[in-house]
Amino acid sequence: MRVLVVEDEQLLADAVATGLRREAMAVDVVYDGAAALERIGVNDYDVVVLDRDLPLVHGDDVCRKIVELGMPTRVLMLTASGDVSDRVEGLELGADDYLPKPFAFSELIARVRALGRRTSLPLPPVLERAGIKLDPNRREVFREGKEVQLAPKEFAVLEVLMRSEGAVVSAEQLLEKAWDENTDPFTNVVRVTVMTLRRKLGEPPVIVTVPGSGYRI
Repeated sequence: MRVLVVEDEQLLADAVATGLRREAMAVDVVYDGAAALERIGVNDYDVVVLDRDLPLVHGDDVCRKIVELGMPTRVLMLTASGDVSDRVEGLELGADDYLPKPFAFSELIARVRALGRRTSLPLPPVLERAGIKLDPNRREVFREGKEVQLAPKEFAVLEVLMRSEGAVVSAEQLLEKAWDENTDPFTNVVRVTVMTLRRKLGEPPVIVTVPGSGYRI
């Protein structure tokens, strides 16, 4: 899942991004509305965590733009105000969910994951394919009943491959979904991660390399 965090309180923004990355999400961070509009014009995001009171371009205007573009991106709006009228107004702008500050981080994660599930075709909460069971919420992976311990990026790559339901996923698509924009697209990080993932999943190999195209399970 790829997420954009838009929050002008930099310490909070960076803390949210760090926490989401630990949950195997690819996260970009900006600190004002103008930068947010630039990012959504370039990258495809599953979820935007959007502070309402932003400098340069207000969060309301960022939300309106996402709706106007007809993007499948879901918006979780944050605000320091807990007034019901503000929450209603934010939802009427086109936000998909609303979370007042301060918030419990566990709730933020749950809401982001719930919104992320709504950007694609409905899938069961636990993904199963080729003898592998992957639970995105618990961040657990089992193969033939045996738990497999994965690093966050390995988990993210496996989740993308399993959600593709047998379709080939290119290295570029894996970079887009599992890494943030600071990753050098010319590195071999995808190949190395897939190799490590194959080793951890054990024999027989379940991740197939399709020459010139990408990977599939």
